[in-house]
Amino acid sequence: MGSKLGAFVQGSANMIQSYGIPLKIALAIMAVFIVSFAATTVDTATRIQRYVIVELSSAWNFKPLSRRQAATAFAVTSAGLLAFYDGSGKGALKLWPLFGTVNQLLAGLALLVTTIYLARRRINIACTAIPMVFMIFMTGWAMVLNIQKFFNTSNWLLFIMGLAVFVLEIWMIIESVVVLKEVYGKEAGILEGVT
Repeated sequence: MGSKLGAFVQGSANMIQSYGIPLKIALAIMAVFIVSFAATTVDTATRIQRYVIVELSSAWNFKPLSRRQAATAFAVTSAGLLAFYDGSGKGALKLWPLFGTVNQLLAGLALLVTTIYLARRRINIACTAIPMVFMIFMTGWAMVLNIQKFFNTSNWLLFIMGLAVFVLEIWMIIESVVVLKEVYGKEAGILEGVT
């Protein structure tokens, strides 16, 4: 990983140098950029994980993790355990095979949340609902294939993580269907009352 980052920094610095900026300054700029990117990514991931833990704890009425300090400690501890569970400090890289599916699933779920938002505001949902159905179906299908592969190869870490993500996806879909039925059910009731 270090050599890849070094190559990226060096290549980017060479490009910046072509604009007349001295190489040493370009290297410093790119090094700061990489460190800043890593730091903000870790901060954002920890913060989002904390939000998810607090929301799930509140939904399931699990008091010990419903406060932000406890949820942050849990998020950091679980990430540390994942990173160092094999003793190398590269444990999180074991999750890399899930990255593509989970990343695109997030795109589908963002479209799902946007669709619900538009439905509640009584705005046409076709522009988000059509790509959302495609994204969620394709990524869900890919996740099922991944889960089967991880089970067949006894890769239990990826199997459990993939299964957890898939269950959360199904849960969000069910919650969204309930909301859509509520929104469009009321609309149908209003139309029946008018006629």
